[in-house]
Amino acid sequence: MSGPARIVSLYRYPVKGLSGEKLKNVSLGVGETFPADRSFAIENGPSGFDPAAPNWQPKIKFLCLMRNAKLAALETNYDDTSGTLTVIKDGVPMVEASLKSEAGRAAIEYFFHEFMGREARGALKVLESPGHSFSDVSAKVAHVVNLATVRDLSASMGREIHPLRFRANIYLEGWAPWSEFDLIGKTIRAGSVDLKITKKVVRCAATEVNPENAERDIDVPEAIWRKTGETDLGVYARVVTAGNLAEGDSVEMLD
Repeated sequence: MSGPARIVSLYRYPVKGLSGEKLKNVSLGVGETFPADRSFAIENGPSGFDPAAPNWQPKIKFLCLMRNAKLAALETNYDDTSGTLTVIKDGVPMVEASLKSEAGRAAIEYFFHEFMGREARGALKVLESPGHSFSDVSAKVAHVVNLATVRDLSASMGREIHPLRFRANIYLEGWAPWSEFDLIGKTIRAGSVDLKITKKVVRCAATEVNPENAERDIDVPEAIWRKTGETDLGVYARVVTAGNLAEGDSVEMLD
């Protein structure tokens, strides 16, 4: 059973498939994702997504690391107030435009059309629908990764695995490796937020991509399968009591 733990780092991913932003603290609402997490996606050819009636779509309909490893070569920053997305490559800003304006979205779409080259399956279009999250799952959840589990997997492979391969919202320390799976259906308190652990996270080819060099260099799902007989690492958690999270906050079991 997992004992007391602490939050090591917090991340959000404003645009699906693009780089994460590290947060010092965050306020979470009941049944909601991290604010602005996966609020935008870039459609890679017609997806059938209707912003007026948003519904969940599989990640392959958008630019995503599972199919587009080169996205990891980009660093992105999103400003909530202005809606401005800045895309940086090798330390050089490539485009800076607002995702909230037609002209800004057109500028972002043009950049990615040129950047993706043959990986563009059709028109690239920035998608958004207020309140919708382009998550890998239809439920609005936070994604939690136990760093001890990542280290244990790394040790079994004999090579380091960067935790950011898993694109979690919450990274924590203090739980025994893989013990997070024993918490399915249970509730934890992180900071002042109560979270119900709902399900395991099935890992895909996105985890093969090294976030430091954008190379597909390790078959992480296969490594997890060899270790556990499954391809799961990390858990999803639903916010059941609103509150605040911050780096260093304690995490404890409630039931």
